[in-house]
Amino acid sequence: MGSIGSGKTLLIQKMAVRMKESGMRVAVLAGDVTGQDDFDRFQKAGVPAVNVNTGKECHLDAHLVDHAIDKLDLDDLDFLFIENVGNLVCPADFPLGTDMRMVVISVTEGDDMVRKQPMIFVESDLAVLNKIDLLPYMDIDASLLDRDYARVKKGAKIYRTSAKTGEGLEELFKALNIQL
Repeated sequence: MGSIGSGKTLLIQKMAVRMKESGMRVAVLAGDVTGQDDFDRFQKAGVPAVNVNTGKECHLDAHLVDHAIDKLDLDDLDFLFIENVGNLVCPADFPLGTDMRMVVISVTEGDDMVRKQPMIFVESDLAVLNKIDLLPYMDIDASLLDRDYARVKKGAKIYRTSAKTGEGLEELFKALNIQL
């Protein structure tokens, strides 16, 4: 889960490709209101994907996911990513039966994201601050995000990544209990 532009798609793509290279069988449900841009990116990267359009809804729901997974042979998968619609409000209220829920925010969104949208952080198992390669160019204090997240999640930490450079992916894999 995460905002439009937080880097969800690229982060999932990079993780899925690495997982496939290590022999894991991975697929993605690419959720969007309309279109198939993210789906096309996964396909181009060689990652099996199913495009899931909500039409006008601001989140995926269990019904949409149920129909989408019918297009996959789950017995042939080790890991399934579900990329929700780019939104920090609605997806928090609609669990999809996943083992873990992860929220991705970007340094470009500011250092007040946890304070502005606390519920998605409370409802997630893991939080990621993405695009850390841009930190030197942004006027934000990432330690505020760390502090706010630790407060709403009782001491938890935000994992820092750059999907573009790959920085932080190893630690994120460990946090997700993914052995490569």
